[in-house]
Amino acid sequence: MMESIAEQALKKAQKYADIVEIFVENEQSLQLDLQLDHIDFAKEDSTMGLGIRVIIDSKMGFSYTSDLEEIESAVKRAVSNSKANEKDENFVLAEQGNYSNIKGTYDSKFNSMEVEDAINFAQSMLDSVMEEKCEPTSGGFSTGLAKSFILNSNGVECKNISTGFGGYIAVNAEKDGEKSTAYDSVSSCFMDIDPEKLAKQVCQIAKDSIGGESVETRDMDVVLDYHAAAGLLGTFVSAINADNVQRGRSILADKIGEEVFSSNVSIFDDGTLENGLLSSRCDGEGTPSEKTTLVENGILKGFIYDLYTAHKGKTSSTGNGSRSFAETPSVGPSNLVLEFTKQRDLSELKDAILVTDVLGAHTANPISGDFSVEANNAFIIKDGEIKAPVKKAMLSGNIFDSLKSAEKIKSPVRQYGSFVIPKILAHDLRVVG
Repeated sequence: MMESIAEQALKKAQKYADIVEIFVENEQSLQLDLQLDHIDFAKEDSTMGLGIRVIIDSKMGFSYTSDLEEIESAVKRAVSNSKANEKDENFVLAEQGNYSNIKGTYDSKFNSMEVEDAINFAQSMLDSVMEEKCEPTSGGFSTGLAKSFILNSNGVECKNISTGFGGYIAVNAEKDGEKSTAYDSVSSCFMDIDPEKLAKQVCQIAKDSIGGESVETRDMDVVLDYHAAAGLLGTFVSAINADNVQRGRSILADKIGEEVFSSNVSIFDDGTLENGLLSSRCDGEGTPSEKTTLVENGILKGFIYDLYTAHKGKTSSTGNGSRSFAETPSVGPSNLVLEFTKQRDLSELKDAILVTDVLGAHTANPISGDFSVEANNAFIIKDGEIKAPVKKAMLSGNIFDSLKSAEKIKSPVRQYGSFVIPKILAHDLRVVG
């Protein structure tokens, strides 16, 4: 169906323009939210639409519609919009390429998912929270199926299909009049999420965080758990975005070939990663997905590009054109994989703190990488053992400086958002008690 819609739209658009791109998208979702100890709402949703880009005399025009009876009107709007825009030789469309089949991005179980399954998942989380003598404050379960098909006048045809499942829970724990909170989430391309395990882990963190000791203000080694690490690494995404580089908004601009991080650190953007939450056969422009080396043994090797920024920078797209049917493509990451050659065991650490999550990561300076955040569910590490929770602390530093000496803490690799990471040891962060 998507293919026939795209072909119909392409034929209509080619009456007015030689250079045409059609992007059709269909998303189905099921979402359930918890409020305190009860189910707040559950809903199923489905959206379908197409985006049309035309390039006429180096002028790009775009329009979209979710009414498939209005394709002709959408085509005419795109043509009209192109006439109102300035010429820009950097607007180009993808050429034909070879598309690999990506493993681990689709679970057929989605097709049999019902609201009742979401309710059972949520109820299992709630039951486990109650068994652990904690109080649920919020939570939820979501699942989705995403399909897209791109067709253009250069002969590009690429179809993507993927599924996603996610659960999250936030709880309160109390002992002797003192309270603490905790939160965690988990996502997968498969319906392999264990609601009881998730709930029990969150409750354990909340209970372990009750009470706590004050810490003195000083520079310390800090173990960043998954949520904390992913939150602080957000500024790195801005820095390797070619659009920001070309606009002078990246601290890494003009540093290709230089040692920017520890030789222990390598970073890749891998749109072909097996089981990757953001893996696909092609990006939103029809460019084949690939594994792009950004940092190799500390040396900056490159950035992520869509077609526009690649043409502007006289290079090739890395398959990072991100979009929906209602938007034109822009640069966006796929799966950002951090690898380390050096690994430490938590038992080796003499004096450090473990930070489970941070609050305020969005306030970090996207250009300089400076951050000042609240350490949430933090714990004191002494002589290789977690001794006590931290009462209250702020954490400040610079994420780019931290990556100049960062090491891996022995732990499984997990994906949070774009980041595929282990727990990370950052040296000499400022801890304010």
